[in-house]
Amino acid sequence: MRLFLFSVALFLTGITTTSRAQTVAGAIGSGKVARGATVTGNITLNIPPGLHVNSNQPRSRYAIPTTITLSSSEVTFSPVRYPAGQNKKFSFSNDLINVYEGKVVFRFSVKTPSNFKGSRISIKALVRYQACNDEVCFPPKRKELVMYADVR
Repeated sequence: MRLFLFSVALFLTGITTTSRAQTVAGAIGSGKVARGATVTGNITLNIPPGLHVNSNQPRSRYAIPTTITLSSSEVTFSPVRYPAGQNKKFSFSNDLINVYEGKVVFRFSVKTPSNFKGSRISIKALVRYQACNDEVCFPPKRKELVMYADVR
């Protein structure tokens, strides 16, 4: 019953929960790596105008931070480097919240072992984020992607 009332309230106030979607993409280097080499990997989060996503350090204990978890049994990688967000004030919070807007790129280093026997590496990424507009935050989302690169 509460979910229904919440949905009706959102409808009546003109807020839509099916607003423009955020997109998540990733890459390992240029898609090709040499054995024993280190390349830069990246994950790009595109946030439509009118929305923002809590940064990795949102400064509010109620805001769910953006996190990226990487995994691979084939390569090693550095921790993800989270860019600095922007401190902003919103009507739903008394505090400044550190957020990402627009196109945000998260980088990490990938090292392919010199004795790697295969022809392709892969890294799985789980991206967790919470999108909000100026009035309300939406339920957090998880997007999983797998990035590949051919080994030369």
